[in-house]
Parts: sequence; structure tokens; C-alpha cells
Amino acid sequence: MQVDDNKHIVVIGAGFAGMSAACILAKEGFKVTILEKNDQPGGRARVWEKDGFTFDMGPSWYWMPDVFENFFALFGKSPQGFYELKRLDPAYRVYFGKGDEMDVPAKMTDLEVLFESIEPGSSKGLKAFLKQAEYKYKVGMGEYVFRPSHTITEFIDWNLIRKSFSMQLLTGMSKHVRKYFTNPKLIKLLEFPVLFLGARPQDTPAMYSMMNYADLVLGTWYPMGGMNEIVKAMVSIAEGNQVDIKLNTEVLKIEVEDEKVKYIITNNGIIEADFVITGADYEHTDQKLIEEPHRNYDRKYWDSRTMSPSSLLFYIGINKKLGDIKHHNLFFDEDFEQHAEEIYTKPQWPVKPLFYVCCPSKTDSSVAPEGCENLFFLIPLAPGLEDNDELREKYFNLIVTRFESITGESIKDNIIVKRSYAMNDFKADYNSFKGNAYGLANTLAQTAFFKPAMRAKRIKNVLFTGQLTVPGPGVPPALISGQIAAKEALKYLR
Repeated sequence: MQVDDNKHIVVIGAGFAGMSAACILAKEGFKVTILEKNDQPGGRARVWEKDGFTFDMGPSWYWMPDVFENFFALFGKSPQGFYELKRLDPAYRVYFGKGDEMDVPAKMTDLEVLFESIEPGSSKGLKAFLKQAEYKYKVGMGEYVFRPSHTITEFIDWNLIRKSFSMQLLTGMSKHVRKYFTNPKLIKLLEFPVLFLGARPQDTPAMYSMMNYADLVLGTWYPMGGMNEIVKAMVSIAEGNQVDIKLNTEVLKIEVEDEKVKYIITNNGIIEADFVITGADYEHTDQKLIEEPHRNYDRKYWDSRTMSPSSLLFYIGINKKLGDIKHHNLFFDEDFEQHAEEIYTKPQWPVKPLFYVCCPSKTDSSVAPEGCENLFFLIPLAPGLEDNDELREKYFNLIVTRFESITGESIKDNIIVKRSYAMNDFKADYNSFKGNAYGLANTLAQTAFFKPAMRAKRIKNVLFTGQLTVPGPGVPPALISGQIAAKEALKYLR
């Protein structure tokens, strides 16, 4: 189809959503420029290299491989054409205490045996639970997530409404899991994927058991070289379609005249645009880059939003090899409910936090020097908390001590590379609202058309994309968000 290639589309932010939209629109023949404030593309999926170690700074779980396959297929490609994808088996390990651990196998038959060993008779419940989860995943991914959610009328479809009852939008995840299982270990295993969605399991719709299908059936994968290999693949597609990616280019203001963006002011000068898709933090764009008469929302609206957690991260390089820890390790040796409450109900630095440790060098020798290990520690936190070096160091010592005690592995005296990253960094690097790490919480009141709108209400040629709008937080949803934004942009541009 012929298009007006003189039309210039500017995409703000080279994260997954922004690059997804840019690639699609460039493939359609438009001139596309991405403006990225940082010195490398990828958004939260940047890398930090130090003394032979390569650290993924953000996402470390590769779930929903079908979403990546579908995206690359839009360009006649496949993920395997860019990076080697390896399924992890076990997918991850859960530590409940010293000498008390659970390895989650990749094979369904092995998973059923594991469930039976913990709760006799539970394999039958697992099959029924995952059958429902599969239905939700297929309906959700097939019929929900690709809707732009401009208005409720998009969902007035009797077939979809009928299916919505089976999606369990009004049933809590916690209640749903307990319908099938009574053992606290199995309950924790099935509730953990929703911990990062922005609410306690009892306040998260049971629709999100679709995440258990993604986890336990579709599997946990790893792109050899690290998660940034996905970014490199998208950059390759973007550049192959003549997208101009301008790094170290921070947007300072979006200038609007007659209900249209006329140009964008950056630290490197002024750029004219016929259409703008912003994948930068939504609140930052809405409240800081756009003047008040043209904003989608007021300050009161943003202050009333429920955000997903922030995180305290540590990138650690040690000069020794570790024994039997896995690629992904969840430490659930303390009270799950208490930590969830300290994130969502009574925001505070947690007394006894759960935490996560990734050791990608167990799978991939390229991310650490020979004889060394690459470690990534993460504590989920309530957004908007005080953040300082003293608190970071206090919690580092706390979780490293527990790590050493539970695993029997000493690391404190072997650390040769160390960097912390928390709320102040999320704000500085990504203009992240309240320092959140995962975007807007996926509560029922913030689902679909209840999310911040993708379409600018008072500017005709602006769309928002990314984790604060539809469909939600996570790498696969971000890829999809960019695709939705591109499709909506084409309606305007044509």
C-alpha cells in the first residue's frame, strides 16, 4: 500500500513498546525517529558491563515465547534467527528455608509428580487449574489484549461477555488457588507470579491465573547472551527498516498548537513531528512534557493510581563458582502475606522481605569471567518510599546473610563487582512515577478501559504506549502495547 513517506513519526523512548511501534510503522513506509534519553536502547532492559561481567539491568524472566514469535513474524523473522533460546529445567527453585527447597520442573509429568509428593491427590487439581488457566490465556491473549480499550463499547460483544464470566474477573486469585490446593507451599508457588502485578493475591482477579499457564506450561526460557539480546534483535529490525534511533536525546517539551503536536523540544534541539507515540513514563509525559490545557489527567488522578512495586536491585560479581543454586531462585523463607502487605496495604520498607536471586552464569558462561558468577538480587518494594545508601546497604547485608545461611554458599568475601539500583535510579533514568519498576497495578479497577487512555484526549496526533497503559506491565505486554499503538496510529495517518 502506498503511504505518504514524508510524514514523520516520532517515538519517545526506546523501550520494548516504543521500538515495537517504531518497527511496525517504519515497515509501513513512514519516516520514524526514536528519541531515547539514555545512552543505549532497551529501556529497563539495558545492560551494565563491568570487569568482564554483563548484567541485565531489568527483566530477567523470558515468559510467553509465543508473543515474541508473533512479533518477529511480522517481519518475516523468528527469535531463533537472532538469539539462541534455551528452556530452563528446572524453571526455577523456591527456597522455603535451609534444606527445604522446591525445584519446578519443565515437564508436566514431572510437575504432577512434584505436586503429588507435596499434597497427595493434588495432581488432579493441577490439571483442572491449568486447564482453566489455559482457557484464560488463550481468550485473554487472543481477544482481550489487542484491543486499544478506548471505550467500554469495544467490549460490548456478547460472545466476549459470555467468555468474560469464565475469565473470573470478579473472583480473587487467592480464593481461586485455594479452591484447588491446601498446601501452603503449592499456594505460594501459584500466587507468586501475581506478586508483581500490583496487588495482593486476594485483590488480584483470578483471570491472572493465566500467568500460571505461561509459567508452568509455556515455560521459562533464556536467550543466550542475556535479555538484552531481544533488544539487539529489535534494533536490527528497526535499523533494517530505516528507523533513526537518537540516543542521549531527552525530550524536554511537547509543543502543541491547534490540538496537534507541532514539534518536540529536546536537549539536542527541536524536532518536527506529524505524529507522536510516547513510550516514556506516562505520568511524566502527561504532567511534565505536555502543558496543562492539553493533558489527559490532573494531579489528583495520578496520585490516586495504584502502582506495581518498585525494586531494590543489586548487580553482584563474585570471583568463585557456586554449587547447587539454579538460574532463577525465589527465597520464600519468610512470611509471604506480611511482605505483600508491606508493599500494597501499609507501604514501608519490609521487615523480613522475600527476595529473588538470578544467576545467569549457571546457564550462560558469556556473562561472567571464567571461574566467576554473575548474580542479580531483587527485593520488591512499595513505590514512593525513601531511598538512600544506608537503607540499601542494610538490606543488602540482610539478604546476603540469609542467602548464605539458606544455600550454604558464602559470597560476601568474594564480591569483586557490586552496584545497587532502586527508586531514585528508576526516577533518574526512566522518569518513573514514584520510582515504580513494573508500571500500573493490574487491579480490576485498572484493567482494560479503566487504565490510562492510550489516546490523547486533547491532542489529535499523540498516542501513549507502554506499561502504564494497555495491556499492562511486563515485556510481552509491552511488545503488544507497541503493536496496538502502531495500529491505532495507522488509522490516523491513513
